[in-house]
Amino acid sequence: QGLLEESGGTLVQTGDSLRLSCAASGHTFSSSATAWFRQAPGAEREFVAGVSWNMGITWYADSVEARFTISRDDAKNTVYLQMNNLKPEDTAVYYCGAQSRKTWGAPRRMGDYDYWGQGTQVTVSS
Repeated sequence: QGLLEESGGTLVQTGDSLRLSCAASGHTFSSSATAWFRQAPGAEREFVAGVSWNMGITWYADSVEARFTISRDDAKNTVYLQMNNLKPEDTAVYYCGAQSRKTWGAPRRMGDYDYWGQGTQVTVSS
């Protein structure tokens, strides 16, 4: 059973940059796809960015394309989300999700991921 832990969330201002980290225990990120999701108050959790098991592809929500970058460091078994030009609408709790087995494609649904962290709060002030 994989356990994920997100970190790096904080209060920032519009236009700032921030990098989130997701570390795992009992799971190796290179074995399956990993994604970042976020959930704003009163809203459903939504897909933000994903990276395939072999880092061959990355995929993003339209709302963050060209501003956010997902990456992975296999030596540290850590996945990152670099967020640039942050906007107030990016305010949310950010979650890291990982699949328990290798699949193909670019999954964007919560149900496609088996392991989750507790989330880290990102607040962007205007």
